[in-house]
Amino acid sequence: MRSSLIALSVASVLLAGCPNDKTTTDAGTAPATPADSAAVKPDAATAEKVVDEHSYAQPEKVQTQDVALDLAVNFDKKILTGTATLGLQWLDKSATELTLDTRDLDIQKVEAEGANGAWEPLKFKLDAADKILGSKLTIETPNRPAKVRITYATSPNASGLQWLEPSMTEGKKTPFMFSQSQQIHARSWVPLQDTPMIRFTYTAHITSPKDTMVLMSADNDPKAARDGDYSFKMPQKIPSYLMAIAAGDLVFKPISERSGVWAEPAMIDKATAEFADTEKMIATAEKLYGKYRWDRYDMLVLPPSFPYGGMENPRLTFATPTVIVGDKSLVSLIAHELAHSWSGNLVTFATDKDAWLNEGLTTYVQSRITEDLYGIDAKDMENKIDRDELEKEYKTLDPALQRLSLKPGTLADPDGSSSATVYTKGAWFMQYLENAYGREVFDPFLRGYFDHFAFQSIPTAKFRAYLQENLIDKYPGKVTMAQVDQWLFEPGIPADAPKTTSAKFDAVDKVRTAWVDTKKLPAKTETAKWSTQEWVHFVEGLPDTLSEEQLKALDAAYKFTGTPNGEIAMRWYPLTVQNNYLAARPEIAKFLERVGRRKLIMPTYNALVKTPDGLAFAKEVFAKAKPSYHPITTGSVDAVIAEAEKGATKQ
Repeated sequence: MRSSLIALSVASVLLAGCPNDKTTTDAGTAPATPADSAAVKPDAATAEKVVDEHSYAQPEKVQTQDVALDLAVNFDKKILTGTATLGLQWLDKSATELTLDTRDLDIQKVEAEGANGAWEPLKFKLDAADKILGSKLTIETPNRPAKVRITYATSPNASGLQWLEPSMTEGKKTPFMFSQSQQIHARSWVPLQDTPMIRFTYTAHITSPKDTMVLMSADNDPKAARDGDYSFKMPQKIPSYLMAIAAGDLVFKPISERSGVWAEPAMIDKATAEFADTEKMIATAEKLYGKYRWDRYDMLVLPPSFPYGGMENPRLTFATPTVIVGDKSLVSLIAHELAHSWSGNLVTFATDKDAWLNEGLTTYVQSRITEDLYGIDAKDMENKIDRDELEKEYKTLDPALQRLSLKPGTLADPDGSSSATVYTKGAWFMQYLENAYGREVFDPFLRGYFDHFAFQSIPTAKFRAYLQENLIDKYPGKVTMAQVDQWLFEPGIPADAPKTTSAKFDAVDKVRTAWVDTKKLPAKTETAKWSTQEWVHFVEGLPDTLSEEQLKALDAAYKFTGTPNGEIAMRWYPLTVQNNYLAARPEIAKFLERVGRRKLIMPTYNALVKTPDGLAFAKEVFAKAKPSYHPITTGSVDAVIAEAEKGATKQ
């Protein structure tokens, strides 16, 4: 997933996963052992096992092997109804309970499959809801059945589902529904062991109105008839956060034999043209890191309310339409989500304390794809933008969140991890190793890592052990384990981190400085061929205080207010707010009402709530936008406004 700054692509520029273990289960997840610690320094690693603080599941006792869904999509009530059947492997032969994660689910019945194939009722208890974790579902299983079936219904307010009225879609005729399961939102639409420590296969039978196409993170058939009755199979084992579903007026257009785009009819041609380089990206990643193991790689373009840039659901990346701007300037989002097919989907973090194993490695792989296809300048600009943002964030970020491997208890809500840490610091660490060993050594190491841990979920401690054995000790004199541990377990960025430079940004800096000093805008010939990355860097470097005259001059020359490019808008609008440039207000309102992607809109909300007038405006806009926002986005904006109102009351 890309929720922080999506590294920009070619033509230009935002949560949501050691030697081979002989004890790895059929689920592909190594049971917790005392040596598996993702959150403590190595000298203490032997004293602590892997624990997922954000799940009620007990994977040391029982593990889900397969999930079979049979659900109906009800757009009128905005719910899913039906059953989830869990295929179980019991590791503890004395266990008498199965505990599952749920959030706002109506659990109607629980049954076990008997030896004769008949389903027999089981007693169950649903605990009161925890604000973050949801409700623990405890099922009495004295005979440790191989299959348990839960009959249930979701809530219209399920945190992992968004239901859109036809008016909120591109075509304006058909309703739309989609899921966002990462980090721990799968439990809001399926009762299950909602932890990345567990991997399972799944099948699904989904019914819906006949005018809607249903897709899942599974074997979608590009030629499937739209008839309201759909079946799916995911034969590769995945963690729960990669379960995904969508339904709406969707059509398909191919890019290559193994890749294509699903989108609403009005968007399909634009999206396919924008993502035309996808097959080249797949081939580049395969050349570096081995075969793509998920059969197909398709993309689903969601409505603008999707709260993230992209989500790496296997076989079907969910993507925001905000990256479709007509010039391929933001398509490295696709490179990022594709890279997750190796780092994250194939080798997964064991708990959210180790999120960098997914996002940091993926951001590094993304940069290699970008460089291979679009050149070193594109990669350098992306790195510079990311790392400049990290530098800003680290000025105020709690040092506890600046560690790659978080200590237990650091993260109350898994949606609250630091993007700068898990994405940018993680990728920076990978570049540090690449520079130290050279690509001729580091590339085979990373490819071997993906092969070695394929379809497993691991903690940082296992990565560290594998790194030491296969790189640090194998090629002595390059990097010490003390240097590795500084990256993993200490806040901040080590002093010997590779420096980040960009010749193109140096030229942008000169143009900006000249304008600030002389008030004379550069000649159009100097900026005519700037990429989105260069414009982003230009805006980010503008002085915090600008006069209305200066802002008007910039707007007249470059049309920043009203820009269709969200990466520029998210930087320009906060600047106008802090300088009380009221002329931008109408376009700010349109932008915040149209776009629900958190990364793009939260900077403007954060700027607005700092003054009484801005807070009133933010509340007014939010009231209009809220019906089209995803629950995750709504929660973020609600929190910012509530905190501002709390502060205003104290004054």
